[in-house]
Amino acid sequence: MALLKMSDFGKRFTIHYLGKTMPAVEDINFSLEAGEFIGIVGRSGSGKSTILKSIYRTYLPDTGSILYDSERFGLIDLAQAAEREVLYLRKYEIGYVSQFLNVMPRTTTRELVEKALLEMDEPHETACLKAEKALEHFELDPKLWDAYPNTFSGGEKLRLNIAMATVKKPRLLLLDEPTASLDQHSKEKVREVIQALKASGTTLVGIFHDIEFMEELCDSVFYMQTQELAKKAQAGVGYES
Repeated sequence: MALLKMSDFGKRFTIHYLGKTMPAVEDINFSLEAGEFIGIVGRSGSGKSTILKSIYRTYLPDTGSILYDSERFGLIDLAQAAEREVLYLRKYEIGYVSQFLNVMPRTTTRELVEKALLEMDEPHETACLKAEKALEHFELDPKLWDAYPNTFSGGEKLRLNIAMATVKKPRLLLLDEPTASLDQHSKEKVREVIQALKASGTTLVGIFHDIEFMEELCDSVFYMQTQELAKKAQAGVGYES
């Protein structure tokens, strides 16, 4: 059984001041097994982020199903799941990394990463140690650990965002341009974490514009332009930006 299967998925948005409803994506179909990594590629505005946000249920899908093989609930349709089920899955099973950091004010960098672990019932001492290890891995200056991240640079905020999501080692991890504002060295740190998560069984869905970065990690690629799924092992498969 696939860990995630999206069937005939579609999402529309209403532009109220124009009185129009516009399709964002239509007839999206793909699936992936536990431990696989699928990359979604396409032009800006093609609906890549809409797919990820619908899996995470930031958006409520309009058509189709998003079947997820949950550890807690068994096979569940994320398009129809109750809010309490979605909240549980976000807390314990599904992680999301966006390009933007949106956190509670007056919460330090260290506290944010610790909180991600405490939510999963980690003992406080263990959460502290794992948080420090994650911050060290992504080379956030220790001077920033007890500072508020609203003053951070874009790259620092993104590294913190990735640390908060990956430290929980989710069953399913959604990555929306996680390397967008990172230098090459920082990208390598992200690669190391993704490889470790994948090796431990985490399933991943990711959007990248850095094609070389994605090509070495993904097992398959979903092309928005043609809405086709291509396996990495197939001869002649190329990547499109």
